[in-house]
Amino acid sequence: MLKCASIHTYEIDSPEIALRELEGRLYEQLDLLVHSVGVILCHPEFILSGVVEHIGRPFPFDIVGATSASQAVNGQAGELILTMFVMTSDDIRFVTGVTGPVLEDDAPPEAPPTAEGAPATSESQILGVQAAVASAYASAAGGISEQPKLALIFPPMTPLSGNVFINAWEKLIPGTPLFGTIATDDSTVFEGAETVYNEKTYKMGMPFVLCYGALNPRFLYGTFPSEDRRAILGRGEVTRSVGSIVYEIDGGKASDYFSRYGLSESIDGFIFSPIIVDQKNREDYDGMPVMRGLAGISKDGAVNFRGDIDEGSFLTIMHVESRDVLPITGKIVQEIKTMPDVNGVVLFPCVVRRMVIMPEDPLAELRAIGENVDPGIPFMAGYAGGEICPTSVNNGVAANRFHNYSLIILVV
Repeated sequence: MLKCASIHTYEIDSPEIALRELEGRLYEQLDLLVHSVGVILCHPEFILSGVVEHIGRPFPFDIVGATSASQAVNGQAGELILTMFVMTSDDIRFVTGVTGPVLEDDAPPEAPPTAEGAPATSESQILGVQAAVASAYASAAGGISEQPKLALIFPPMTPLSGNVFINAWEKLIPGTPLFGTIATDDSTVFEGAETVYNEKTYKMGMPFVLCYGALNPRFLYGTFPSEDRRAILGRGEVTRSVGSIVYEIDGGKASDYFSRYGLSESIDGFIFSPIIVDQKNREDYDGMPVMRGLAGISKDGAVNFRGDIDEGSFLTIMHVESRDVLPITGKIVQEIKTMPDVNGVVLFPCVVRRMVIMPEDPLAELRAIGENVDPGIPFMAGYAGGEICPTSVNNGVAANRFHNYSLIILVV
């Protein structure tokens, strides 16, 4: 049996009051069982004011999570808010930990010699992430022979490809569904983004929760409508790529593909232009495309993305507006109502979705989530700097994916 609660506080100035509010709301909703864990999201101001450090000590369970631009729980949506999703059970165990630095603080990404100006993830950086994850996993769960039913991971904001984190975990727990968010904030450069493990915060550490036992996690995933005007500018095949760097599309410079459609050869020209990627050549291809955002364009025409893109993938360019966001949000959240045995829900929409709707109402998507989740189901939602979620789970094996521009949902 699993029970869940979603709690919050707006109290930034007094850590003591914040703790009392959180404890009061928690124990109104739950009697804790044998095993418990808390997933936290907060505005960076709650770290600066000392609230996170203060509340990370008294709770009788570990707290794991990250900063976010804005969040929501049942009946609440805000920017200067701290939220927590608590799970408790007699027969589901939660093992937590945090890695050492996955990247040296403020270290610049290393660029391959053929992609000057388009930073990519280097082999040494990949090995560094793998070593950090392997060490933390061995310390937290090295003696457990059972495979986790779910891993919640919270990578820090780095220049690295988001797939690096997924690949590192899959080496250790292959087939286990991975779900999580990269830390973010409400600035344009994400300088306040940090991860949280109990009373400590990290610029480069990755906290995690491994869930063992009778858990039945389910996943939903959505992006934007794909019909007519919203979506389709040209289909291009990736003919040369390494990791997150695409060198050639349709046999020519990758940058020429974007210029062909009148888009500026700068990252600013792409911020609201999600790229649909159909990675048909993957061994675990399940027919579901993923979304990618641009990270940089080199002088020689190579293009660096936020996540990996395999050779043989097909790209199309989307154009989105604020009116494209909320319909798909409502539609996908409504699917939760068709699921049996829903104890709680965690939702991570991409922070760029917030940017798209910001001129009208930066909290509109979070309110739409609250309006479409059954009032009796505890939920927590918060904006992500990159989304980690399976597109499918078949025969107990998850097709784990890194997403941009998307809304991902965990149902437990």
